[in-house]
Amino acid sequence: MDKKIENLINNWRRRNILGFYCQNKDEAVDKILNIIPPSATIGISGSITLDQMAIVRQLEERGNKVFNQYKSGISREDSLQLRRLGAAADYYLTSANAVSEKGELVFFSGWGNRTAGISYVKNVIVVCGINKITPNLEEAIKRAREYATPLNCKRLANWNTPCLKDGICRKEICLLPEYKRMCCQILIIEAEVAPDRLKVILVGENLGF
Repeated sequence: MDKKIENLINNWRRRNILGFYCQNKDEAVDKILNIIPPSATIGISGSITLDQMAIVRQLEERGNKVFNQYKSGISREDSLQLRRLGAAADYYLTSANAVSEKGELVFFSGWGNRTAGISYVKNVIVVCGINKITPNLEEAIKRAREYATPLNCKRLANWNTPCLKDGICRKEICLLPEYKRMCCQILIIEAEVAPDRLKVILVGENLGF
């Protein structure tokens, strides 16, 4: 294991966060399926990382009840209701926008279900590729705001933001009615109180934004 990764996992341990390292996404999928029991309900956040792993489909095929707000054919209200249910599930599965080498985790959210689920669901699993590691918290927030958010805005065509064209954050003008802001909430996890509640699976590949 790379020394930087070893130090990161040790930093998580000091923050009462369980860190695991998987060499690739297949190992990460096996780890998730091993941690989450087949009877558990699961909330999810929108995530390219989770899509690349196809983990939601595998959990559903195994028999888990996944509150999947991205199912095709559902109404907007049904999607919002699934987000609310997911934020109170047995497990919450997500990815971070950025991770500092000291162990802080940074998450941006538009609707709030992501920050709610991560903050309070009894069991949370965060999966992220090594491409999301930054030297410090300042750089982690910068990565989330100036790299991940513009790419997500491009991915979701209905998000009209100032950063959409050039990737430059202009949060002081990114307000209604001119713009539809994506980074409405910022959650920074510095540590945990409840033992084993928060688990981070670090994958030795570039995943997501």
